[in-house]
Amino acid sequence: MVTDTWNPELQQWLQERSSAIGFELAGVAAVDAPNSPSETLEASRFEAWIEAGRAGEMEFLKRRDAGGRFLRSSVQIAHPWANSVVVCAMNYNTPGPLSIEQAPANSGWIARYAWSGEAPSGTGDTPPPAGTDYHDFLLTRLHRLACELGERAGGESKCYVDTGPLVERSLAARAGVGWIGKNTCVLNQGKGSWLLLGVILSSLRLPPQLAALPAADRCGSCTRCIDACPSEALTSPHQMDASRCIAYLTIEKKGTIPVALREPMGRQVFGCDICQDVCPWNRHPRAESGSLPSASIRARQELINPDLGWLASMDAGTFKRWFKGSPLERTRRSRLHRNVAIAMGNSAEMRFLPHLRIWRDGEDPVLAEASSWAISKIERTGSLEQVEAREEPPGTGNAPLPSGSTDREYFSTDREYWHGRS
Repeated sequence: MVTDTWNPELQQWLQERSSAIGFELAGVAAVDAPNSPSETLEASRFEAWIEAGRAGEMEFLKRRDAGGRFLRSSVQIAHPWANSVVVCAMNYNTPGPLSIEQAPANSGWIARYAWSGEAPSGTGDTPPPAGTDYHDFLLTRLHRLACELGERAGGESKCYVDTGPLVERSLAARAGVGWIGKNTCVLNQGKGSWLLLGVILSSLRLPPQLAALPAADRCGSCTRCIDACPSEALTSPHQMDASRCIAYLTIEKKGTIPVALREPMGRQVFGCDICQDVCPWNRHPRAESGSLPSASIRARQELINPDLGWLASMDAGTFKRWFKGSPLERTRRSRLHRNVAIAMGNSAEMRFLPHLRIWRDGEDPVLAEASSWAISKIERTGSLEQVEAREEPPGTGNAPLPSGSTDREYFSTDREYWHGRS
């Protein structure tokens, strides 16, 4: 059935095949011309966001074509042949604690999507489980779906997972996958926002009568994500200053992190899940067993609330063994250690001082500066706590949690806890 146009039968086939391949959500949206009213509006918003400096140092977002137009402002600027886009989503919310729950003082936090890895084989002194990158296993599935779509309907296609000149969340909203929440993540009423997105550009045309209905915005009056963001990166509903986002600071930002944003980073060493952890739509959705990339992929327990001392002790070889092929590989060991140094400073744990002093006196100027800051913060916090302890009346301090309350309930309204101070 070769055709140049989507039809109801082909859309039904897409839903069935995408589910069989392992995606939990899929939808199709038309690609409008760059000069259409909808694309003109999107382009103006994107340009204003870039010009305001909210993309930080992410130069790939600022790429333009020969005519000076931002490549990401409209799909057809980079791909004039594209007439429709297929957006597929996979829920990655595997079982595990939330970053906002009470955790050991010596622990850091790695974003949930980066926990995955292949289970080690055998027992005893086996090597660490190999890391896996969602870009790779999503792209494999997308290519399979695109190939089958081509065989069934013909046309040209191209697949992307975070790497193309696209704004995936806008396309996902148009395709009916979900709405864009106040935390700027795509939210689905049944799956929450723990979604990995993949895109297939297609030359097939989508008739207007087959366009998906946009998902209703169900954020309502809730502002939990905005209130919880430690770095105030969520400047208003649906608006993010990425240059302040902890995910950007710990993953994309090179060199020195602004001093004013270090304490808000708390214990985050790679990415940040806070705005998703507090979202009511994420209370229940979990990744279904059939949605995992393969039976051998699982959350690596060592990466859940990882010990900061363990991460700090990694030499180049150990870092490679643990993180080659995982999202952390692109951050590199030097940047991870910079983040670890800041998390150590925010922990106020005296036990980290010896290692921080070694880093302070080392050859990496960025790590040395971050370590010097962390040392000062630990020593300053330690001195303050000693003074407070001397002034504290007998029988007070370290009070148990109120009877009948859980850790999450008790800490969820404590602003200081969002800043990594437990």
